[in-house]
Amino acid sequence: MTPPPRPAVTRLRAAAQSQLEHGELAAAEASCRELLALAPEDADGWFLAGMVALGQRRGADALAGLRRAAALKPASAEYQAQLARCLLLVNDLPGALAAASAVLDSTDRNALALDTAGVVFSHAGDHHQAAQSFRRAVDLAPGNAAFQFNLGSALRFIGDFTGAERAWLDCLAADPAHWRAWPALVNLRPQAAEEGRRARLEDLLAGAAGDPAAILMLNMALARVCEDTGDFAAAFQHLAAGKAARRRRLGYRSADDAALFAAIERRYAEPVTSPEGPADGPVFVLGMPRTGTTLVERILTGHPLLAAGGELPWLPLLVQRAGRGGGQRRLDAVALERAAATDPESLGTAYLQLAGAQRGGAARFTDKQPVNFLFAGLVARALPGARMICLRRDPLDTCVANFRQLLAQDFSYYDYSWDLADIGRYWLLFDRLVTHWRRALPGRFLELSYEALVEDPERETRKLLGFCNLPWHPGCLEFAGRDEPVATASAVQVRRGLNREGLGRWRRYEPWLGELKALLAEQGVALD
Repeated sequence: MTPPPRPAVTRLRAAAQSQLEHGELAAAEASCRELLALAPEDADGWFLAGMVALGQRRGADALAGLRRAAALKPASAEYQAQLARCLLLVNDLPGALAAASAVLDSTDRNALALDTAGVVFSHAGDHHQAAQSFRRAVDLAPGNAAFQFNLGSALRFIGDFTGAERAWLDCLAADPAHWRAWPALVNLRPQAAEEGRRARLEDLLAGAAGDPAAILMLNMALARVCEDTGDFAAAFQHLAAGKAARRRRLGYRSADDAALFAAIERRYAEPVTSPEGPADGPVFVLGMPRTGTTLVERILTGHPLLAAGGELPWLPLLVQRAGRGGGQRRLDAVALERAAATDPESLGTAYLQLAGAQRGGAARFTDKQPVNFLFAGLVARALPGARMICLRRDPLDTCVANFRQLLAQDFSYYDYSWDLADIGRYWLLFDRLVTHWRRALPGRFLELSYEALVEDPERETRKLLGFCNLPWHPGCLEFAGRDEPVATASAVQVRRGLNREGLGRWRRYEPWLGELKALLAEQGVALD
């Protein structure tokens, strides 16, 4: 029989727990060290030591502590969930999924652990398992707004829009100030028939002074409601007000992006010739957000030889790691040079290892991370069999679509998206860089017009498949009804099939686009 814990062990456990909760990490580390010296097989002690190391960003020590805790007490859902989270942070995707699955299999009814496991599944791209995990968390704690929000997000990704709406309504019933749920909810379907929703959102906004998150989210929600009811003047005012609230706190400078883009062009000034033999590697679908990248991935992955990878984080992560970049910006000119000097074969091998889980049983896979257009030169050298498809859309439609969308706030590559003029300047940089890649990457880099795809999908799809060295397959045009998860802002739209709704959408906002149009016209951009 295990002897009861000695008073000193109990005291040290409590001290370490309290110190961890109050952010006193150095003191908590000392308490854990003393605790484990007295009781080296104490699972709680190892767990606390792992969590302290995680807070101190000591990944190896955190992983060692959490592994030991989970081995000593394998039935603990909390230990398995935090181990899964830690494994995800160190990019051990198979290990993270195994630990998250252990949470689902556990008889330990722990709602927070189930929610944590759901987040791990979601980040790993397994949205069906994420929905199952979040559902169990909600069943245990139905009044928890955060759990309901996460469940709604997972259900939206897998195409259960009715379930997502119910979860987000339950989230807001539990906490009307869970601001992120409002834009998520109103973007599920047209809002014209929702009586009283605009008035309610306006009342909430009137009381949100001094809360930047509320101002952003409520304005974005109101913009969609106003747009759906045809009040485009009010919609634009809400977009501008909401995005300005975030823009003021960022300190974004377009000049920084201009310097980065110029450095990329200098570093890859010479053409990268096409390799001998056919394309047999990943297919990168890239471009500015909201230009049809999700649509093209859905078309391509209707082919049995191509699996959907989604927006993989691995290439930006490897570039950051190779460049030893830190801080908020993931890439600058110095980091770019360091990354470009890395052995391309080792970079390609590392990428394929990290992305391997996305391959499934298919021979090849897609990577639909839009910002990979920054790394096209690296891709060409590191992955000789890869092909890159860059989406192009009408410049005004592209800029307005980026302005209308709430892009990922924690992804610094999208810091340009909070101001319409900044978006215009970024589009000009993008356009110039794509022109450069067209010359520098012959046979490797294909530009595809979103408008041309909408007008003649079969012709453009045949062009895409030929470029990727894939035979024709009719399933590529039958993408709307497929049930694969879509974890992007286009999760709703892409399931409606091809349509002309997005063509010329900018005209709804034309009275307020004078500065943007002038900025583009000054650089010789032809506008309708």
